[in-house]
Formats: sequence, C-alpha cells, structure tokens
Amino acid sequence: MDTTPQDLSHLFDQLGLDNSEQSIATFIANHTVPANVLLCQADFWNDSQKSFLKESIEEDAQWSELIDHLDTQLR
Repeated sequence: MDTTPQDLSHLFDQLGLDNSEQSIATFIANHTVPANVLLCQADFWNDSQKSFLKESIEEDAQWSELIDHLDTQLR
C-alpha cells in the first residue's frame, strides 16, 4: 500500500517537477491546456509525464482526484 500523501506537492514530485509552492504556482500560471485537449495530451508534458497522467486517470488511481484538480487549475 502506497502511503504517499496526496497533495499537489507530491503529484508534482511524481511528475518529476519542482514541487515547491512557488514552483507549482509558477507552473500553473505559465501553462494553459486548451479546452479541446486532454490534460495528458498537453504539449508541455514529456512522454513519461503524459503516460503517468493518462494511466492514472484511466485506472482511477490514487492520483486521479489530484490530476483532475490540476486539470481544472490549468484551464
């Protein structure tokens, strides 16, 4: 059982991104996902990040709720 806390900081860590509050805020401010594009298809993710996001949503994994939250913030 994975006991990793479920918050944006840890999601960004899972994605291999800087997970400080300032870096998360900057990332969200500097990236937008167009309405007709799935979050996992946004052009600013690398292939590994895209796979993680896609698989987490498809499998309704532990990260899916946070990924949905991030998706909302990037729109």
